[in-house]
Amino acid sequence: MSTRTIRAAILGASGYTGADAIRLLARHPNVEIVVMTADRRAGEPLGAVFPHLVTLDLPNLMSIDEVEWAGLEVDVVFCCLPHGTTQEVVRGLFHKTGHTLVDDLLGEHDIEDYVAEIPGAVKVIDVSADFRLRNVDTYAQWYGHEHLAPDLQKIAVYGLTEFYREDIRSADLVACPGCYPTGALLALIPLVASGLIDNDSVIIDAKSGVTGAGRSLKEANLYTEVSTGTHAYGVGKHRHGPEIDQELSAAAGNDVNVTFTPHLLPMNRGELSTIYVDLNEGADAQSLHDVLVTRFADEPFVQVLNFGEVPSTRHVVGSNYCFIGVAADRRGDRAVVVSAIDNLVKGSSGQAIQNMNLMFGLPETTGLEQLPLFP
Repeated sequence: MSTRTIRAAILGASGYTGADAIRLLARHPNVEIVVMTADRRAGEPLGAVFPHLVTLDLPNLMSIDEVEWAGLEVDVVFCCLPHGTTQEVVRGLFHKTGHTLVDDLLGEHDIEDYVAEIPGAVKVIDVSADFRLRNVDTYAQWYGHEHLAPDLQKIAVYGLTEFYREDIRSADLVACPGCYPTGALLALIPLVASGLIDNDSVIIDAKSGVTGAGRSLKEANLYTEVSTGTHAYGVGKHRHGPEIDQELSAAAGNDVNVTFTPHLLPMNRGELSTIYVDLNEGADAQSLHDVLVTRFADEPFVQVLNFGEVPSTRHVVGSNYCFIGVAADRRGDRAVVVSAIDNLVKGSSGQAIQNMNLMFGLPETTGLEQLPLFP
């Protein structure tokens, strides 16, 4: 498998996650980018949309409707589309590329029957929120419309690589986590599962660069609106909250509901999650650190710092790493856990490529070995 060429399509290539997917995949030794779509920039060369990628010899951007999927040799599709649009696109894509996951057949057979029959069909990696929530009713509650592909939701694998690695290897559809959930869950899942913390006490104070809001024009993201200050948003109602609850509840074996508040910082990249937890009787901050060190000892992209040290976003920018630190609170019954990621790499396109590597039998570090940029 290590010499195989994987032919990739990138849908939504004109956004920030699309640009980072292109940047990383262009230097992946096993990948050839064959299609890039961007409806509003269709017909333009990549360098006109992203001048920093002008040196790449890649096809022009095109609209999704122009892609002749039936005659196209493609192995994997990265969906870097806005939330709420991916479900219908992916449903149609599975049909056009030969998948048998279509409604007129699902009434007669279990969906698992068809998964077994399509090992050679295209694989889809979605970086939007459209397949992250397993419960379609929960999706409808938080995203304001019914789930448009509930049949496909049944086979979607949550793409938090370090915890779903074996499921990802055999998946046809992977739903990559949100950037905030990625940083928070990597730090919290082992702790929630350990029984050392009060799972009802978790408070996540998260901060992200402006690229986390996407590339579309929004008044709140103008330079004069975000520079020289910071602000909280989605307070008490951010859509990443139920996603975090979903995964922590699975780890705990019972319902977990966290307090999660995101903030926007006047920087391009990076995401910092400062997490406050109450300790159960007999536990201390050092024991939390020990759990994390043991759990991530063999993980290539998760680095647990020495006890008492905490990471900064500038330590991970441009890389697929997550750095985690644990510190004791001045109150002995609490601890502080801090995680840092690049929201566009480990929080999005880098994690997607990590998952692609697993899906195609490659070492999961392939194409992702770059170190963080500093300063």
